[in-house]
Amino acid sequence: MIQTSALVTDCREIVEGIFVLSFRSPEIARGSAPGQFVNIRCSNGCLPLLRRPFSISRVVGDSVELMFNVVGQGTTLLSKKKAGEDLDVLGPLGSPFRLQGNFDTAILVGGGLGVAPFPFLTDALLREKKNIQTIIGARSSRQLAERHLLNVQVATDDGSRGFQGTVIDLLKVLLPQDGSKNSKIFGCGPTKMLSALSQFAREKGLECELSLEGDMACGMGLCQGCPVERVDGKKKYSLVCVEGPTFNSNDIVI
Repeated sequence: MIQTSALVTDCREIVEGIFVLSFRSPEIARGSAPGQFVNIRCSNGCLPLLRRPFSISRVVGDSVELMFNVVGQGTTLLSKKKAGEDLDVLGPLGSPFRLQGNFDTAILVGGGLGVAPFPFLTDALLREKKNIQTIIGARSSRQLAERHLLNVQVATDDGSRGFQGTVIDLLKVLLPQDGSKNSKIFGCGPTKMLSALSQFAREKGLECELSLEGDMACGMGLCQGCPVERVDGKKKYSLVCVEGPTFNSNDIVI
C-alpha cells in the first residue's frame, strides 16, 4: 500500500450517470489485483473530509481505471477531474478475488455499478485460462456498462434490453440444472442482490465469492466502520476494508 499523487489522464461519462477515471501510477498498477480498491481524496480542500473507496476497474500498463457514479459531493468533484490534474490516491487496499481453484467456468454477476471490478477480473481470469460468462443488470438499457466484458447477458428492470427482471432471475434461467459443478460465481452489487446470489449458490452447491461495499472511511481497519458478520470462527465480525472486500459467501452473514 502506498499513498501517491497520481496524474489524471482521462475522465469521461461512458453511459448515463457512470464515469470512468484513469490515472497513472506505476506502483499501484503493478501492485494491484482484481477485487482490490483504492481510497481517493476527492478535493484539495477540507470538504469532503473523508476519502472515498473505489474498486479498481482495470489496469492497463501503468494506468489504473476507476468506474463510479455520481451520488454525492465527493463523486461530483471526482467526475469533474481533468487530464493533467493531480489525484491523491491510497492503495491498493483490501484482499483480492481468489482465481485459482478447481473450476473451469467463472460466472460474473453484477448489479448496477457492481460491474466495476469485472474488467480487471476478466483480464486475470483469461490469463488463468478460465471460461467466462457475464451476467449484468441495470434499471434500464441506458445504465448498462459493458466495456471490456466477455460473453455478456443482460437483464433490465424495465425490459428495455435483454431479459426483463433481475440478474438473479436471469441467472436461474441461464444456469443449467446440471453440469455446472465446475463453475464458480463472482458477485458484486447491492446487498439485497448479493444475499439472493449467496442463497442461489448454496442451493446449487456452487462456490461463490462476493465483493462487498462498506462505510470504509480509512481503508486500513483503523476506524472499524465497515464490519460484516461472520458465520462462525474465532471472531464475530470481519472488516470489509481489510479482510475483504471479497469474501466466500459461506463465511459471512449478508
